[in-house]
Amino acid sequence: MNKEPMTKTGEAALRQELERLKKVERPRIVAAIAEAREHGDLKENAEYHAAREQQSFAEGRIMEIESKLAGAQVIDVTTIAKTGRVIFGVTVDLINVNTDETRTYRIVGEDEADVKKNLISIGSPIARALIGKEEGDVVVVRAPGGDIEYEIDQVHHI
Repeated sequence: MNKEPMTKTGEAALRQELERLKKVERPRIVAAIAEAREHGDLKENAEYHAAREQQSFAEGRIMEIESKLAGAQVIDVTTIAKTGRVIFGVTVDLINVNTDETRTYRIVGEDEADVKKNLISIGSPIARALIGKEEGDVVVVRAPGGDIEYEIDQVHHI
């Protein structure tokens, strides 16, 4: 089984969600099912069916998170020596060669990606183009709107 890379932050977020599901949501749903059962006929009891649906969703999410955590390779980039090379977990400052616009991205696991927060997935076109390159290198990113050239300004291990 291939290990999926994940940052320490991503692992902590998944563990927090798992704990909330197990300790808060699961007991709340069980109580809602018990209360709905007291109302009588289960065939026509919408509250009962809604609670069972919530239970199914929560249990599915618990299993999904546990599976992801079991198959995760947690990487703490702050413990890795700084070489100026782009690796998983680093934050990269990029300069668009054509417009001189500066962008900063952090390369994270698939589940952690959020473009609005400048967190890009290891499988994204930008990350694939950057991995293995060093500060000062120019990379070409194949984007839907055409090729974009970026110069790697700085690589941060934060």
